[in-house]
Amino acid sequence: MNKIHKRAKIADKTATIILYITASFFILLLVVLTGYILFQGFRAVTPQLLGFSGDGIGIQLFNTIYLVLISLIISVPIGICAGIYMAEYSRPGRITNILRSSIETLSSLPSIVVGLFAFLILVEATHMQYNLLAGAGAVSILSIPLITRVTEDAIRGVPDSYREGSYGIGATKWQTIVKILIPSALPRIITGIILAAGRGFGEAAALIYTSGMSSDIDFSNWNPASITSPLNIFRPCDTLAVHIWALKAEGIASNSQQIADLSAAVLVILVFLFNLGSRFLGRFITKKNSI
Repeated sequence: MNKIHKRAKIADKTATIILYITASFFILLLVVLTGYILFQGFRAVTPQLLGFSGDGIGIQLFNTIYLVLISLIISVPIGICAGIYMAEYSRPGRITNILRSSIETLSSLPSIVVGLFAFLILVEATHMQYNLLAGAGAVSILSIPLITRVTEDAIRGVPDSYREGSYGIGATKWQTIVKILIPSALPRIITGIILAAGRGFGEAAALIYTSGMSSDIDFSNWNPASITSPLNIFRPCDTLAVHIWALKAEGIASNSQQIADLSAAVLVILVFLFNLGSRFLGRFITKKNSI
């Protein structure tokens, strides 16, 4: 028994050391990569490059936030509702297996394939030009499977004692889901939403075929019905990720490299701030529900 115990202890220590080394490597890689992107982006920044005209990236920054927001408005309710159904209402069987396989297949589709599909359905079939709503729809197709799986796993991870206690005081199944299960699973659900938003921020392939690679908007015109209004969801728009790709692939201006580097740095900061804000929001909601 002592030999077995010693071997188990050695194996545990070895696995722990390997885990720490692996984690440290990835943390170091993330720090180095982020530092390099920020250094390259801000070493020669000028006020003109941060503006909303000329070579400025202000329009692309606004487009990125707006498109991700629209995609979350579409994908979050659908994904959460689908996750609730899979966790609480679906019964083991052929149909449930087909649904789960379909969700897994959809989540693994290349983004360029989703972009071409969205182009055919949301642009060609509707006889419209490239537009922000089509881009948001393409990103939503990529996000819904992720949010669905995370929501399902999060709700299944809530202890059964929570359900039993809720049913014991006379709550219905829907009341138990809304008042007990979702608040308990909210931190993990928010994590899924953050991951989905992160993919939206960095998506380029699907947006090239749907939202387009240019923008013509007037920030003095806030009429949503106008094609030049920033709020119009049927106008073409290019996000930061698409802008970076265009500058790297086709940029002919003398400062294309500089603009692309700055766009990458701003995109990294944007994702970081979104993640930080979402974490604080999740903690606030969790504390509020626990009072």
